[in-house]
Amino acid sequence: MAQPFTKNLISAITIAYAVVFVPGKAKAQEFHTRADKAFMIEADTGSVLFAKDEDTPVPPASLAKMMTMEVVFNEIVEGRLSLDDEFQVSENAWRTGGAPSGTSTMFAAIKSFVPVGDLIRGAIVQSGNDSCIILAEGISGSEDLFAKKMTERARELGMTKSVFGNATGLPHPDSAVTMRELVTLARYTQQTYPDFYRLYSEPEFKWNGINQRNRNPLLRLGIGVDGLKTGYTEASGYGIVSSIERDGTRLFLAMSGMSSEKERAEEARKMLEWGLRSFEPKDLFQAGEIVGQASVYGGDGSYVDLAPESAVTIFIPVADPERIKARIVYDWPLEAPVEKGAQIGALKVWTGDTLNQETPLYATNSVPVGPLHRRAFHALQELMLFWL
Repeated sequence: MAQPFTKNLISAITIAYAVVFVPGKAKAQEFHTRADKAFMIEADTGSVLFAKDEDTPVPPASLAKMMTMEVVFNEIVEGRLSLDDEFQVSENAWRTGGAPSGTSTMFAAIKSFVPVGDLIRGAIVQSGNDSCIILAEGISGSEDLFAKKMTERARELGMTKSVFGNATGLPHPDSAVTMRELVTLARYTQQTYPDFYRLYSEPEFKWNGINQRNRNPLLRLGIGVDGLKTGYTEASGYGIVSSIERDGTRLFLAMSGMSSEKERAEEARKMLEWGLRSFEPKDLFQAGEIVGQASVYGGDGSYVDLAPESAVTIFIPVADPERIKARIVYDWPLEAPVEKGAQIGALKVWTGDTLNQETPLYATNSVPVGPLHRRAFHALQELMLFWL
């Protein structure tokens, strides 16, 4: 259970934000990794536990298949596709991603018909490029059209930087992802499609008489990892997106830029273990608890109280909890009228220099437009603050 966090409230207000509490001085991030890029969060709270160049796009390699699968899962949930539907293996799918391609494949036979359920397992467990192309062509008519659907779907999920040029992750000039957005995708998949997510932990899958083991090496360590995907390109090195669950705590991790399969497995395992060992939950505010105030101009009152709709809990370093700092951030000037329940700003919490969490804040009371003399006085205040 999360422990309560003692808040040292400070009344200082600036044009951009109000400082809520600053318990201690920020320190440098303590974990070091050989990965070029990495991002890790705790699943329930979204607390950021580690970040390193997490917003720089890189070629996705087979990590793109996570987006392919999300589109397929969404098609099924929306009733446009069923696990029993069958798609034919085109010559393009067979040559580009099948046995002749020399890439990861489920060995689907050319011109045969394969059920969607088996194609999903071929893509997830065997990382089959042929299975992804077959699904793409079956759903959208061509892989190019399906790739556009992948990018559109990514935008719907809040992934603003990731672009997909194909369904497989094979080298393509348009394909790029970030570690932050891969974690966003992994978290969304696990929380939205729990039944499909279980496929990421299946140890093996047999198709066309060929049995292949899951390519995720962390599944075999018995440490609580249950997904998701590995990938490799010459441009971005060895990458992985992984999730671990232990004692009710789940972490999501994305990494890229490792030099070998061995280094990828070691670095991912070490970071996941460090995350579980080095952080603990702390309650900051309860649902509806007033966090602070925002200045209101031209209203029948100078301030509006702000509170979160749900409890605010974060994961903080066990050995150094004083690294936490937080601010209320909102657009200034906030002008009347203000309606009760309106989203005004956000509570941003940092661990050291890393933005740990961002929680929307809402007005707990209404502030109507004030009388003329009050509006004039506030206008003068606003003008003076602007020039200062």
